[in-house]
Amino acid sequence: MSDAIKTYFLGCPIWGNKDWLGSLFTSTARQPDYLKQYARVFNTVEGNNTFYGLPKPTAIERWREDIPENFRFSFKFPRKISHEMALQYCQEETRAFFEAMAPLSTNIGVYFLQLPPSFSPPALSLLDKFLAGLPQTFDYAVEVRHRAFFDDADASQRLNEILERHHVNRAIFDTGTLYNIKNASDSDVLEAQRKKPKMPAYFGVTANKPFLRYVGHKTVQENIPRLTEIAAIVAGWIGQGKQPYVFIHSPGDQLAPEIAREFHQLLKQELTAGMIGEVPAFPGEIERANTGEQMSLF
Repeated sequence: MSDAIKTYFLGCPIWGNKDWLGSLFTSTARQPDYLKQYARVFNTVEGNNTFYGLPKPTAIERWREDIPENFRFSFKFPRKISHEMALQYCQEETRAFFEAMAPLSTNIGVYFLQLPPSFSPPALSLLDKFLAGLPQTFDYAVEVRHRAFFDDADASQRLNEILERHHVNRAIFDTGTLYNIKNASDSDVLEAQRKKPKMPAYFGVTANKPFLRYVGHKTVQENIPRLTEIAAIVAGWIGQGKQPYVFIHSPGDQLAPEIAREFHQLLKQELTAGMIGEVPAFPGEIERANTGEQMSLF
């Protein structure tokens, strides 16, 4: 594929959204087509489905068949491990998770451990022990949500030291743009503000695959100021030889693919297309263009 993203990984929080029919997806795409068409454009995706339970082997095999060789999943650790068992006495559950995902092992980008807001600095020893027991053949990212890890410099440093020792990325969750939407009446925005945490801005890096999740405005244009700033940061990481993972969320995610594409355009202003490639045309856009050409013949 001549047009393809390279040097870094860019994607959305999900690969299947019916709102993408006729844009990212062709208008006639069915659910079994979604990942295949998504992976023609983006080279990574968050795997939030594993947070709620292990996928069936048939689903995992289908996913493996639907993606190109360069595509990377970033599956989330099950909540049973991270939230219910709080990283304790969960060796069997952790082993079961890796065994279930084994057919996709060559297409794993970064396994993502999202910790609950209740996970506080006194629990860091549990995280240290848990990370020490993970397979070293994969890359990982850890997201913390307790305010002490942002407001207390000592707690933040202790967290970073643990992550650096295990070569684990500190996940970055940027929600400032979402919470700058004041007096929102849109139901998707209100729902996103209710569900997503209000996270302080933090862009510290602890390993070689910075893992950034951005939640912004519902429209493309309103995200440009913040994404311009983030593009400069991501360009700096790439310049240092790191391989960032960037995931673009928006309220409802209807325009998440278009916002992700806009981010890539902003990053090109920092690094050029020769270094980071191009976002391929969306299958739905190709379909519309071809339909227009056919109609013009008559």
